[in-house]
Amino acid sequence: MTTPADTSSYKPVSFSHTVITELMIPSYSNFGGKIHGGILLSLMDKVAYVCAAKHAGNYCVTASIDTVDFLQPVEVGDLVSLMASVNYVGKTSLVVGIRVISENIKTNTISHTNTSYFTMVAKDEDNQPAMVPGLILENRNQVRRFLEARRRRQLKHSYKQEADKIVMPEDENLCREMLEGERCTIIE
Repeated sequence: MTTPADTSSYKPVSFSHTVITELMIPSYSNFGGKIHGGILLSLMDKVAYVCAAKHAGNYCVTASIDTVDFLQPVEVGDLVSLMASVNYVGKTSLVVGIRVISENIKTNTISHTNTSYFTMVAKDEDNQPAMVPGLILENRNQVRRFLEARRRRQLKHSYKQEADKIVMPEDENLCREMLEGERCTIIE
């Protein structure tokens, strides 16, 4: 591992570690009595912003969200805690890892409901991308998270390149052939 010459502006992961806990109230629920996924996404965006802005020392905007899987439902009355930390920094962007848990306060049952990664971009006073401080990794877990985030970034870039190659075939028969076995039909 290489160490740059000047790390004076670097900040440790612990500097911006952020936890937000909120009670899930009836107005957050859907028709099935579970908490809307959009409520959880909004809370995740909020904790990602706080964590990123603390590290960057600037206003930050959400550039992308990598995979949001809802692993367990969240019930009205649960306490939801969102734990965020900076996992990776680039020049003007940073990746915030978020773990979401819900706690049933009657039964003391704790469930892991989500893990997601938000890419945030720091902005200066002129709304231009701003350089973010480097990251001081304080333990092996933080090193692992940094390396995993870097690998996800590489895979995301590769995926975008492959996705750009997807084109609609000109041959109508080829299209029909490609759709064979899928749950769709063509009506013309």
